[in-house]
Amino acid sequence: MRVLNDIAPRPAAEYVLYWMTAARRTRWNYALQRACEYGRTLRLPVLVLEALRVDYPWASERFHRFVIDGMADNRARFEAHGVFYHPYVEPRAGDGQGLLEALATHAVVVVTDDYPAFFLPSMLRAAAERIRVRFEAVDSNGLLPMRAADGTFATAYAFRRHLQRTLPAHLSHLPLPDPLAVHSAGAPSLSAAIPSSVLARWPPADLTRRDSTIAALDIDRAVGPTDLPGGPDAASARLAGFVERRLAEYARDRNHPALDATSGLSPYLHFGHVSAHEIFHRVAMREGWDPTRIHPEAKGRRVGWWGMSEDAEAFLDQVVTWRELGFNRCQRVDRYDAYEALPPWARETLREHAADPREWTYDRRALEEARTHDPLWNAAQNQLRREGRIHNYLRMLWGKKILEWSDRPRTALDTMIALNDKYALDGRDPNSYTGILWILGLHDRAWGPERQIFGKIRYMSSANTARKLRLGSYVEDYRSP
Repeated sequence: MRVLNDIAPRPAAEYVLYWMTAARRTRWNYALQRACEYGRTLRLPVLVLEALRVDYPWASERFHRFVIDGMADNRARFEAHGVFYHPYVEPRAGDGQGLLEALATHAVVVVTDDYPAFFLPSMLRAAAERIRVRFEAVDSNGLLPMRAADGTFATAYAFRRHLQRTLPAHLSHLPLPDPLAVHSAGAPSLSAAIPSSVLARWPPADLTRRDSTIAALDIDRAVGPTDLPGGPDAASARLAGFVERRLAEYARDRNHPALDATSGLSPYLHFGHVSAHEIFHRVAMREGWDPTRIHPEAKGRRVGWWGMSEDAEAFLDQVVTWRELGFNRCQRVDRYDAYEALPPWARETLREHAADPREWTYDRRALEEARTHDPLWNAAQNQLRREGRIHNYLRMLWGKKILEWSDRPRTALDTMIALNDKYALDGRDPNSYTGILWILGLHDRAWGPERQIFGKIRYMSSANTARKLRLGSYVEDYRSP
């Protein structure tokens, strides 16, 4: 938890305000837990504001639909526990301005989520200048608090060693599975406490008419919703199904598109509909695990440290090591998505090969529309456009080919970020930016032999990928968007 201003709590107030921005869920949520503990201690009700802007970068029907699905889940949970919930969907750009400050004037304290990427850090900084009451940001992002490390890490191996030294002390302090249990069920209703002028200017969204609500908004219609439902309820069902049915084959099958043994949890993690803590808890329960099984030596091994099965450890290496490495980096590197953030060796080798001749080059529009000579790459891009995701292994190939087909490495980076942020349900995320820059050498090492265009950057080809993977009907299934 960090304090965003040094103003004391308001002595006479009507409620505790929780501004839900990144951890959009009612379970396993440190920030909501903090707000409920304030309410219990001060004997005040809790008000939750979950707002959705219309003018954030890449705002589209796809992302709005996913978030609003979650709002409907959250409303049901808050109503069942006597917590007043104000879901606000901004009709036009700027309409929501002033809502947070208006609610904060009646709050003893404002609690919000701490998140290190996209527009959220600047949004919190701007809010801290306007809110005239104690303002706290709480980190619910991962098992290791972002500020538990005092630096960045060049490789996943180095970060894994750090995790293995420091994480055990944090595993006994997980968030409450249901922080609403802390809140008093007999708290007074807030319907009369919020000024009518606030409710009139910023009415709560009608979550029962989701489609008509979205249809009235000025957002990107070209990026339509996917078949994947959003929200904590869908996330919980997805997590249970993965742990019960697919985790046992994860290490062996996760790279093969035809088997689709991945968890599918990354969109829910990005939008805060599921917690990394709950994922860890579910896996640990399935494994019958307790902390005494942790290996005492922190040698950075990918398998063997947790004392779980190979499948569970392979999965935790993705959801803990690689995911939290991205959060560590975004929290500590100002321009985490910039070309200059690449390691010096990567920038040097890319510079040396920037002018190498390309057999094929495509501009961003051709890539976005999947109009290349490579059927496998086109299928991956069409999956991104249609479903808001690319199978994990093919996402690496997707990025490598963009590097190969772009006139300059900087152009390739810009294209990858733009396409991923526009279409991916798990885009605009620390883990996404880390994964994209990995394509260009971040958290990797120099590879030989040195190649045209790539230099010492790790190389991938569609032909080798197709030989290694079980693709089944993947290319045919995604022949069109």
